[in-house]
Amino acid sequence: MKALRIIGAGGHGRVLADIAEAMGYRDIAFLDAAYPDFARSGAWDVIGTPADIDESEYALGVGNNQTRIGLLASLPCDLVTLIHPSASVSPHAEIGAGSVICAGAVVGAFAKLGQGCVVNTGASVDHDCVLADGVHISPGARLGGGVFIGARTWVGIGAVVREYKSIGADAMIGAGAAVTRDVADGTRMGGVPAKEF
Repeated sequence: MKALRIIGAGGHGRVLADIAEAMGYRDIAFLDAAYPDFARSGAWDVIGTPADIDESEYALGVGNNQTRIGLLASLPCDLVTLIHPSASVSPHAEIGAGSVICAGAVVGAFAKLGQGCVVNTGASVDHDCVLADGVHISPGARLGGGVFIGARTWVGIGAVVREYKSIGADAMIGAGAAVTRDVADGTRMGGVPAKEF
């Protein structure tokens, strides 16, 4: 495998480095302008900034949805998709470039994930779900079959979304929420059942 450079050396970047190591990458390092002394982040070196792109393979280790999608559009390189070996991803699912499927996550048959999506640790995206670009499904969250999630939306830790519901773009679903109805663009929801706040 080629060298992997991860843009973003914070917590999410270290998770990606761990996934990449589990996938067999051995030459892993970070590019992050927030580390001017080019120290280490976890077990991996910070070797430069995003301006130092070369012929390596790249992944986006940025947790913020808007920042991640902005970088996705502006970087002059292709991004790899990282899937932890313990994740269960249907061979009939479609995973967009730059997306990440973390340890213990499940992506069901005919699910479609856009570019730069994150399905975090132990999360479940069931059959026929559609996630637009930049969606983040937090640890332990569960999407029933046929759910649609709009671009840059964040589904919080342990939240559940009932089957065939639609959540618009730039929405935020709070931790532990139970979404039982459609959610409009830009809406913040929380509680059981989830209500706007």
